Amino acid sequence: MTAENSFPPIPASLITAAVAAVAAASSSAVLLLIPFTCDHLLPTSRAKHPHRFIGPRIHCQPTLTTTTTTKTKTTDRSSITVCYETRLYLVDSSPSPLRRHISPVLQPIVRCDDQLSSWASSSTSCTRTSSAPSSNACFEHLNKTSRSFSAVIQELNPELLVPVCLFYLVLRGLDTIEDDMTLDIKEKEPLLREFDQYMEKDGWTFTKNGPNEKDRNLLVHFDDVIVELKKIKKPYYDIIKDITIKMGNGMADYAKNAAFNENGVATVKEYELYCHYVAGLVGDGLTRLFVEGNMANPKLLERPELTESMGQFLQKTNIIRDVHEDYLDKRRFWPKEIWSKHVDTWDDLFKPENQRKALECSSEMVLNALKHAEECLFYMAGIKDQSVFNFVAIPQSMAIATLELVFRNPAIFNSHIKITKGDACQLMSESTQNLFVVCEVFRRYTRRIHKKNDPRDPNFVQISAQCGKIEQFIDTLFPRQDPKKLGDAAKQKERGQPGMDPGEAFILGGMVLLTLFFVSALMIGTAWFFGARFDSLWKTDSVYWPGTEPGSAQPIDHKEL
Repeated sequence: MTAENSFPPIPASLITAAVAAVAAASSSAVLLLIPFTCDHLLPTSRAKHPHRFIGPRIHCQPTLTTTTTTKTKTTDRSSITVCYETRLYLVDSSPSPLRRHISPVLQPIVRCDDQLSSWASSSTSCTRTSSAPSSNACFEHLNKTSRSFSAVIQELNPELLVPVCLFYLVLRGLDTIEDDMTLDIKEKEPLLREFDQYMEKDGWTFTKNGPNEKDRNLLVHFDDVIVELKKIKKPYYDIIKDITIKMGNGMADYAKNAAFNENGVATVKEYELYCHYVAGLVGDGLTRLFVEGNMANPKLLERPELTESMGQFLQKTNIIRDVHEDYLDKRRFWPKEIWSKHVDTWDDLFKPENQRKALECSSEMVLNALKHAEECLFYMAGIKDQSVFNFVAIPQSMAIATLELVFRNPAIFNSHIKITKGDACQLMSESTQNLFVVCEVFRRYTRRIHKKNDPRDPNFVQISAQCGKIEQFIDTLFPRQDPKKLGDAAKQKERGQPGMDPGEAFILGGMVLLTLFFVSALMIGTAWFFGARFDSLWKTDSVYWPGTEPGSAQPIDHKEL
């Protein structure tokens, strides 16, 4: 590591001390670790690493500042003195634009998952311009109802932060009512169909959920959500209300469907319709919010199948992964049209003696989900804002990684599995860069799925073909060139030799031989057509070796004239 290229890593002891300072100061504090080279190295390093020097651009005084100096040896056996300045900002004394300055600095510095989560919760609090109790309550509900979506929602652009948060809470409230099996259908149905009307009633709450319903507290304090809904822009509110009406009616239809409640999903068409109501509509609403906020290409609204695939891909992945948990809860979301090909009854899937059949069934479910991958990547190409791209890319990357994890994995039938924290951190880091990196994530996990594919599986050919389609689609977005071929061509060009691929030479030689054969055959055939006698060639050897055999001509008697 040289002084011209990068800074040495921040000492672990300094990070530990800094995090401890934040914990002691306030839960809503922003920690900033700024490395900078001392004395004469400062101007050079500032030019090469402008994103490291953000102090002068933050126009507020830190509550606490400490500086630690360390000397680090470089590869050229010289030493560089590096100072680490730890600045502690409290939210009350920091302007909301602080987050946009600290984001590019903290992302490459803080690596630990727990520290990253702490930073995310603290830094995003700077973007909330409202300090009303109802606003704080909404974000508390968001943190409690979803650990995964809470982090990505709170990283959104400030323009969309509150609308998307409220959109999620409204739909979570709907889902809480729909999932509560203690509610009678006569009470549940009108609640679902008229939920959009309750959104407009000041002070409305719902306290009749069962005591074991994990998100019942959201509905108990739903009046906080209603207060904040009335503060957002009308276009955002209209979108949230429209999706709430559609989803509420869809959930009510399924709640009334006795066959669905007793036997689960019957056909693939019903399976995809269910995923549409619980996830596809969410994607539709989010896309409309993104376009309304001018953070996505308006053309996405003309391609609803792209939005639908985003929701379907996530929901189908969750249904495949949670099959054992749903089985214990007496719920069936895998369509009978698929599992009946492999076993006689739903319970047979979970018997150890049917493991091979169960894996083949899960393979078909994974194949069904993989068909949405290309359209998901195409959708992400239409996102214009980086925070929105992060918001949509992180769940999709997690989904493709989860599909690879559950593919031909018998553990899904006897336990609840999920990707490791290390993989999750890596995926989050890769998914917050650009579309090319996300495509490479899809390529990597698609190849792993293809590698795990079993030739004995009835869906082997289809799965292999689908994996190939995904890679082919990625290559259309980002065409790839073979570095080895490019290097060989460059060397040949330097030597003044024409470059040719060995495969091309083989094909060219073959074409020449085929051409000669075709011309020869044409000439011989033409000669035969005009009367040439080729049969005599095999009747005597004298044609080739004169004198080896007496000819058949009549002897001539020479007489005197």
